[in-house]
Amino acid sequence: MEHENVREALLKKNYHENCPGCKVDKEKELKTDVSFRNLFNIWTVVLCSSLPVSSLFPYLYFMIRDFNIAEREEDISAYAGYLGSAFMFGRSLTSIFWGLVADRYGRKPVVIFGVISVIVFNILFGLSTSFWMAVATRFFLGCLNGSLGPMKAYCTEIFREEKQGLGLSTLSAAWGIGLIIGPALGGYLAQPTEKYPRIFSKDSFWDKFPYFLPSLSISAFAFVVAIACIWLPETLHNHPLNNESTESYDVEAVETGSERKDVDKIIQKDENLFLNWPLMSSIIVYCIFSLYDVSYTEVFSLWAVSPRRLGGLNFTTDNVGDVLAISGVGLIVYQLSLYPSLERVFGPVRFSCISGVLSIPLVQSYPFMTMLSGITLYLAINIASLLKNILSMTIVTCLFILQNRAVEQRQRGAANGISMTAMSIFKAIGPAGGGAVLAWSQKRMHASFLPGTHMVFFVLNIVGGLGVLLVVTPFLRQKKTTPSDQLDTLT
Repeated sequence: MEHENVREALLKKNYHENCPGCKVDKEKELKTDVSFRNLFNIWTVVLCSSLPVSSLFPYLYFMIRDFNIAEREEDISAYAGYLGSAFMFGRSLTSIFWGLVADRYGRKPVVIFGVISVIVFNILFGLSTSFWMAVATRFFLGCLNGSLGPMKAYCTEIFREEKQGLGLSTLSAAWGIGLIIGPALGGYLAQPTEKYPRIFSKDSFWDKFPYFLPSLSISAFAFVVAIACIWLPETLHNHPLNNESTESYDVEAVETGSERKDVDKIIQKDENLFLNWPLMSSIIVYCIFSLYDVSYTEVFSLWAVSPRRLGGLNFTTDNVGDVLAISGVGLIVYQLSLYPSLERVFGPVRFSCISGVLSIPLVQSYPFMTMLSGITLYLAINIASLLKNILSMTIVTCLFILQNRAVEQRQRGAANGISMTAMSIFKAIGPAGGGAVLAWSQKRMHASFLPGTHMVFFVLNIVGGLGVLLVVTPFLRQKKTTPSDQLDTLT
């Protein structure tokens, strides 16, 4: 009986007045946490963070060409890779710091600061007049925009456990849509004087800065999001967790058995995150697939606009924008309708493994599309792009779920900071490596083994295959749920 009283005392939830985290917990208790407002907050903030990441890819080839830094046309892809990596390199240096700040001061301040950094540095990037200015602005944008890690923790904390899949699905959907709509915006709005001469005249400001309009449009959206973030609910508790539950009860009175162990688990919550294998294994797998995805994103855009003689599709930035916009619409429908049900059926580990396996033959089919033309080509490339983005977002969402279930609230910001740092390092390697491999493959168009762009997609699939191998047990582990694991939001 005494042991039952211990458990009841430990599981009792005492809400504190004027605590934002307690207010969120009350809403979860009343089952009012799944609201359009919460989903909208997640959507807008994450979309704002993801739009700048890849919006430059459709026009990056032409931007590097205009900077006159590449000596040969085949070298443009390599320089494009360095510029594409600057953002992720900057983010890899500061993600743990922003995670710790979010755990100490709250998710909301970090999110607002990150959105403001998008406003400032994305505009400066659009005004770049040299390669090194563009690299610097992208680097500082990566350093100062630490919103994504805290938002992953936020999605886990704003919803009850059974609805966390919906929250993280919304986050990954917004992230995926940003990675698709961003390049679409870049494709449609770059070089406006050439595409829309009736609106933007030659020798005007828009002719001098042909890549400013897509940056300006994203910064304008970020400005609106920054204002909306004033009303973003905070999920972090502003008082010590679990102290009240244990200090009112004589813990030493529990002398024996598993009850004492349960108490010890609750009191000793600050475990070393680097020794948390369910967390670290999911982060490692996440890094591999992040390298795979960001390399694919850069290679796809550069390959699509490359001339036919170099194994590309000879697309315009508008063509690339069309393909990515169609993929974005399909991804929204999938993530918000089919994904939650499929994830419950298969589970996050099995679902990500299936998606990784299906991605490999799909990606290897891309070079053969150069044999097509006209409506057949557009139909094939749109279907392939849609399927590839759906499979990528499935894997990412499943790994988000595993990472955030592996830790408790007080360490969730730091855990996501570690995840973002590791992922950003790999994503910094991705564009540089992808651009370099694409440039190399375009120099071997007549090779006997995997000629031309067959090689770059084969290299991508080596990375994807490694990710698939690591998804399965014994490498990837899930945290086993225990009663004490349910006390994340105890006060």
